[in-house]
Amino acid sequence: MALLNLRAGGSSEKGRPPARRVSSRRFFAAIAFVAPALIIYIAFSIWPAFNTLYYSALDWDGLNAAEWVGLENYARVFTDPELFNSILHSLVLVFFFAVVPIALGLLLAGLLTGSGTRGLSAFRVIYFLPQVVPLIAVGIAWRWLYAENGPLNGLLHAIGLGALATPWLASTDTALVALGLVGSWGMAGLCMMLFISGAQKIDSSLYEAAAMDGAGAFRRFISVTLPGLRGEISIAAVITTIAALSAFDLIYATTSGGPESATTVPGLLVYRLAFTYGRLGHAAALAVVLTVLILIFVSIIRRLTQEKE
Repeated sequence: MALLNLRAGGSSEKGRPPARRVSSRRFFAAIAFVAPALIIYIAFSIWPAFNTLYYSALDWDGLNAAEWVGLENYARVFTDPELFNSILHSLVLVFFFAVVPIALGLLLAGLLTGSGTRGLSAFRVIYFLPQVVPLIAVGIAWRWLYAENGPLNGLLHAIGLGALATPWLASTDTALVALGLVGSWGMAGLCMMLFISGAQKIDSSLYEAAAMDGAGAFRRFISVTLPGLRGEISIAAVITTIAALSAFDLIYATTSGGPESATTVPGLLVYRLAFTYGRLGHAAALAVVLTVLILIFVSIIRRLTQEKE
């Protein structure tokens, strides 16, 4: 009987395909599923990135023969005032696109998650609305608001502050700050939604324990809410910083980099260098520097906001 069972077991084992063959089939099946997306990613992300890195070492107008110049284009990024100032303008926008919206988002989230807030859904929709409006439309609307005879200056004259009225986007002193405030308005709603969703996962017993210890509303916010929103703050900081450093649509639709290059940013300058001036090497070098700058900022943000073991 045992012999029959052994033979039966042996025959059943013979009928099964080897484990190695099954593993190979699963591997190739997985590759077949991943291949289309991988090919697209390589074609439209990886390959252009390496091409940009290669072009950054050339002096090329896109038509004539290219000349190898090595790191000369990178040196020009930091020595050419126009190129270097565009990077400085982006760093200024980081404050308005990232720091101010995160602060406003925390404030709005604290107000809209209170127990006595009425019409919460309506407030969320209103504050988040700038995120669903195309930036080109946002730029056109704010260009009208900031016009010399626009609603903003009209309001200032109406309330007796006519001395503050100015062509906001036509002055080198106010243009960059005015655009930065538009970015603050646009990003605050996104930060608010992230923080509201994060606050909902914080255990309510932590607030109760803090209240029993005599902590007021502000102390509970500092001791309970902020630590609980560490992950959401990190995500918001990364998204808004990338938006600031890669800004293009808003600048293009409002000032096109003017007046007198006061609002020129790397994204706009890369476009102009490549497609207007035919300096592809300089454009590629500036794009690489901008990418490295974004990676540095993201790394710093992730390191500052990571939870300590």
